[in-house]
Amino acid sequence: MMNFLNSILFCLFTFTVIQAVNFLLFLTKNKKSLTKFPPGPKPLPIFGNLFELGDKPHQSFAKLASIYGPIMSLKLGQITTVVISSAAIAKEVLQTQDLAFSNRTIPDSIKAHNHDQLGMPWLSISSSQWRNLRKICNFNIFTAKKLDANFHLRRRKVQDMIDEVEASCEAGVEVDIGQVGFRTTLNLLSNTMFSVDVADPNSKFAKDFKEIVSTIMDLAGKPNLADYFPLLKVIDPQRIRHRMGYCFSKIFAFFDRITNERLKLFRVIGYVSSGDILDVLLKFIETSDEEIDRPHMDHLLLDLFAAGTDTTTSTLEFAMAELLHNRETLSKAQAELEKTIGIGKLVEESDIARLPYLQAIVKETFRLHPAVPFLLPRKVENNTELCGFTVPKGAQVLVNAWAIGRDPSIWESPDTFMPDRFLGSDIDVKGQNFELIPFGAGRRICPGLPLGIRMIHLMLASLIHCFDWKFEDGFTLKDMNMDEKLGLTLHMAQPLRVFPVRR
Repeated sequence: MMNFLNSILFCLFTFTVIQAVNFLLFLTKNKKSLTKFPPGPKPLPIFGNLFELGDKPHQSFAKLASIYGPIMSLKLGQITTVVISSAAIAKEVLQTQDLAFSNRTIPDSIKAHNHDQLGMPWLSISSSQWRNLRKICNFNIFTAKKLDANFHLRRRKVQDMIDEVEASCEAGVEVDIGQVGFRTTLNLLSNTMFSVDVADPNSKFAKDFKEIVSTIMDLAGKPNLADYFPLLKVIDPQRIRHRMGYCFSKIFAFFDRITNERLKLFRVIGYVSSGDILDVLLKFIETSDEEIDRPHMDHLLLDLFAAGTDTTTSTLEFAMAELLHNRETLSKAQAELEKTIGIGKLVEESDIARLPYLQAIVKETFRLHPAVPFLLPRKVENNTELCGFTVPKGAQVLVNAWAIGRDPSIWESPDTFMPDRFLGSDIDVKGQNFELIPFGAGRRICPGLPLGIRMIHLMLASLIHCFDWKFEDGFTLKDMNMDEKLGLTLHMAQPLRVFPVRR
């Protein structure tokens, strides 16, 4: 261990000397160009503004933006970072100048198993692989027709969730909303993708899978010295890439087992479509001349599983926490469900369009608690003008969706949970209203948005329509912990555990 630490210290010392010389040369030769950069806090030599990140960078950057403005530059180690904290400038980056800001900064952890070269979120939009994967998602997987065709799968999984909560109700035990939400989302996704359950309430696999996905999202968002000081990528000092590779291996092994069983079935009885995503992908690979193969398929499934389960679970947990913290809002939502659906009836996906208050609750949860507070980082390949400032070549650009959702110039009482603000409003989450962009916008908008929207509405509506919820005796709202913890996605710092009561 001492040798390992000494190696790191030696690398940092060498890097410090080199950077100190470069920093002095930069100051003497480029003073004029500095004035074109967005404003920001003065960086320390070598480390820049790293110590200002804190454990909640989305909040730290929002506070800095209130001082330096909605476009701000920081030096994170060796990396120049431009942070966007307003809807207007986010529109410039994500729509108006989308091409200039379309490439990605690739975290070192994402390079495990060559995910940066095979995973759709990280591919260049100019590559044929990106265009083909995006086409598969937009026209073969997440179309309204395709999702409508397998709605019965999701209905069955939501019924399983209700049965699980009902069992906890009869036993008089607490329900961990995050755990129930994850298992349900996992099975919703696995049925949509593979037509099989991969988890049940007592399954060790479900717990292991949740741990793997949580680890992936945590590692992807964890501050990594190798990202801030590229010379350290060779040694992977925090072993983040190594651990990410282990998690990827576990998930790929699961995918291989499912896929091989499907291919074996095809060989025995011939092709019989089950209408799931795996069928679509296998048929596309077999019949298409495009540059898509099985590794691309595995990495696409990895992205859909990891992002889909983690973000939906996070949103569900925060939505339930806010409703339990705002009982009047919960009562209004339940009254809408009773009037529209009727007591004792299961909520259907087709009912969601007739539930405007439920939709407002989900939008307000997205506003206050976006599952991905920083949209995945962009990178400029050339000096780029943005709102009168120069974003230098090679800089990474972060859009702080969390800060935009709490911008007091846009939102009245921005830190207060007020779903009514969305009643009668045309603001949506589909990438056209930049004050609310939990799924991103532009060419890089999350392809799974249509499925994610259906899942979160259906699960939340079912939980509050079928059950009332109470805390243990003696628990007060003051005891409720709404703190956040951040990996790549945002979660409640303390799991939400609450007792269900049959309605």
